[in-house]
Amino acid sequence: MIQAEISIYPMATRTTSASFYIAKAIESIQKMKNLRYEINAMGTILESDNIDTINSATKQMMETVHNLGIARVEVIIKIDSRRDKHAKMEEKLESIKKQMS
Repeated sequence: MIQAEISIYPMATRTTSASFYIAKAIESIQKMKNLRYEINAMGTILESDNIDTINSATKQMMETVHNLGIARVEVIIKIDSRRDKHAKMEEKLESIKKQMS
């Protein structure tokens, strides 16, 4: 299973808020097959069993922001690829919570 955290930063927008662009980027991947996602305050977690799906989602999100008139988009992506265990993002969180007192 592969999880990736992606953060999209549209540059040189008219306001300091990026929520419109981020919302549109997330909407653009909602119907992708073999992809789950979860939004958090600092980014979006993508989950798939195929790295090509993660890469396609990343490209789609970036292109969506560009197509909204933003000439420069910064994308930060962190990938966790694990082959010894099929752990979904919720299971990873539960494992951490069990270790907390």
